[in-house]
Amino acid sequence: MDRKALINQIRLKKSFLCIGLDTDINKIPKHLLELNDPVFEFNKQIIDATKDFCVAYKINTAFYESRGVKGWESLVKTWQYLPKDCFSIADAKRGDIGNTSEMYASAFFDEASSAMSFDSITVAPYMGADSVKPFLKFKDKWVILLALTSNDGSKDFQNLSVGSEMLFETVIQKAGEWAGDEQMMFVVGATRGEAFLNIRKYAPEHFLLVPGVGAQGGSLEEVCKYGMTKDCGLLVNSSRAVIYASAGQDFAEKAKEEAMKVQKEMEIVLETVF
Repeated sequence: MDRKALINQIRLKKSFLCIGLDTDINKIPKHLLELNDPVFEFNKQIIDATKDFCVAYKINTAFYESRGVKGWESLVKTWQYLPKDCFSIADAKRGDIGNTSEMYASAFFDEASSAMSFDSITVAPYMGADSVKPFLKFKDKWVILLALTSNDGSKDFQNLSVGSEMLFETVIQKAGEWAGDEQMMFVVGATRGEAFLNIRKYAPEHFLLVPGVGAQGGSLEEVCKYGMTKDCGLLVNSSRAVIYASAGQDFAEKAKEEAMKVQKEMEIVLETVF
């Protein structure tokens, strides 16, 4: 999906909600465990219930890889079931060099090779340009680079001084040499508030993937106040608050209600943009 198509979906659905399918088999409703592939069935019902209110789905691949072959099968089936008008994110946080990175790119972008072709993948930038560029060789595919995260350990490296800047600022500037805002996004944690002002100094038009709204306590109002652009420029992710809104038979309906609630908030914000 290219940038124009993504922006059109945001306009059409009046939403910039991304739903995280971080599906933990230990947290899904118990009645699904009787099925052959409970994870896929859970995802399928969540997608059916929420697809009208979000523009993207983010699949954290660790929840699938941890289950071996069965988990990988659930991952492939889930990608195949995703609506084609929704932006798909493989939240795999890969980051290696040379042919290893090329193989990771094929795993998530080359449908002929792996039966999956996500629109984007999250990548860790620590190893530099040659760990990122193999992903950028694929047309209309995006790298979503880790920039400023909201976990406790983020300050160990991301806020270190590099000359007059912090390391995360240097990362964003350097990454701008590898790809523009048509193929590069950045991960910025929602709990960072005014830090979005610094991000926008170096990435004024890039889309930002923003986790941490909802269960992690991030504020949608603050994210929009400091991070929004004339094209929206945000994909705000909510995982647990939506997909685990209920552990009962009504889990999909409750997920729909939560997704709709967030979408309505976003619609109000977008009225000032479009």
